[in-house]
Amino acid sequence: MRLLLDLVTLIRALASDRARLALENAALRQQLNVLQRNAKRPRITDDDRLFWVLISRLFEEWKEHLVLVKPETVIRWHRQGFRYYWRWKSRAKPGRPPIPMEFIHLIPRLSTENVLWGAPRIRSELALLGHDVAESTIAKYMVKPKRSEPSQSWRTFLANHISVSAACDFFTVPTLTFQFLYVFVVLSHDRRRILHVNVTRHPTAEWTAQQLTEAFPGDAPIPRLLHRDRDSIYGEVVRKRIAALGMKEVVNAKQSPWQNPFVERAIGSIRRECTDHIVALGENHLRTVLRDYFEYYNRSRCHMALDGNAPIPRAVERGPGPVRAVPFLGGLHHRYSRAA
Repeated sequence: MRLLLDLVTLIRALASDRARLALENAALRQQLNVLQRNAKRPRITDDDRLFWVLISRLFEEWKEHLVLVKPETVIRWHRQGFRYYWRWKSRAKPGRPPIPMEFIHLIPRLSTENVLWGAPRIRSELALLGHDVAESTIAKYMVKPKRSEPSQSWRTFLANHISVSAACDFFTVPTLTFQFLYVFVVLSHDRRRILHVNVTRHPTAEWTAQQLTEAFPGDAPIPRLLHRDRDSIYGEVVRKRIAALGMKEVVNAKQSPWQNPFVERAIGSIRRECTDHIVALGENHLRTVLRDYFEYYNRSRCHMALDGNAPIPRAVERGPGPVRAVPFLGGLHHRYSRAA
């Protein structure tokens, strides 16, 4: 290597009385070697930079014999070498610490097996498996991009009565024969737990009153407040049944579904995560599917409003065991836990 030959010449010159002349010759010879390279514009290599950094430390008149580059360039090379040296000396790896390979493989698996999940849901699921991973890291390794969810806007009244209140509402699901089935849902505001669900083709006030009786049996705690809208199905029979159960009605203002946000959000989740992905064949089929989903919803689904836990709380599982998946709704959703 040309640099080693130049350095050998330099060392020999230092041992003699003609040190100054030898350094000058070495500097001129090195520049001549650069100019003799087969290129229109000779490229300065790292060996050349190292040579001139050493010459600048040993030869006081080095600036007078430098013609290829400016002296400021050599000074910059020296400072850059100083940074490289201390980076190597400290052995400090820049950037954040790498995440384990288990996460890199597990995050795409969760996002692939649960196409409706976003980064917050996956983060909560990983937290229940004993892993604390940032949402930005999850979004980086997800197969699908993170989906934003609409935020809740009306909470003032419910925040003061959430532990003693519930809500009910209807929504419709089209069938294979282009008919409509009516789904009645009763939701407890305390931990967003679904208390009761049933399906009918022809809802009546008597049928609705019977559903409320089944949702709040005698041995279960009865909430003090029941939120509902102004649907005409909540007739005199329903109002008497609510009073007989020891509850007080809280009726929304006209055309104000945002005044009953918890049950509206729950119905939105049911649509996005369940009924939008099936074709209802009839009452029994839809009832079976919904009860399977509500088993997942109450015991497994992570809620951001519940600190990433389920309505029926799940314990955090820590340990080295492999992660196993329990499918719901034919694999549309999964629950993950540590294998014993």
